[in-house]
Amino acid sequence: MHWYLDVLKKYAVFSGRARRKEYWMYLLFNFIALIVAVVLDVVIGTLPIITAIYALAVVLPGLGVVIRRLHDTGRSGWWVLFGAIPLVGPITLLVFMCLEGNQGDNSYGPDPKYAPAH
Repeated sequence: MHWYLDVLKKYAVFSGRARRKEYWMYLLFNFIALIVAVVLDVVIGTLPIITAIYALAVVLPGLGVVIRRLHDTGRSGWWVLFGAIPLVGPITLLVFMCLEGNQGDNSYGPDPKYAPAH
């Protein structure tokens, strides 16, 4: 859970690096929270409202963690725009998100894998 909260604390931080674990755990908890928002919307009867508010609230943290993840693999954050190309773009970004980050420091900062633990 702290991976999700750490990403939210870095609300609009696009610099630095993010480990694979940080990205995938954020994605998992974000998916769970989205399901809870949809169920809550259905139960209350306000279907698009709570879900839309939640989705808007996590756009910047989500974009930030994707860019930091790209930085960890030594790529510019501008690669996120490549995802707009149908079929090829999302698959390429998925591969980048699955790749191990550069060992040691790179031009985007120190290796997050060896940063002090919480």
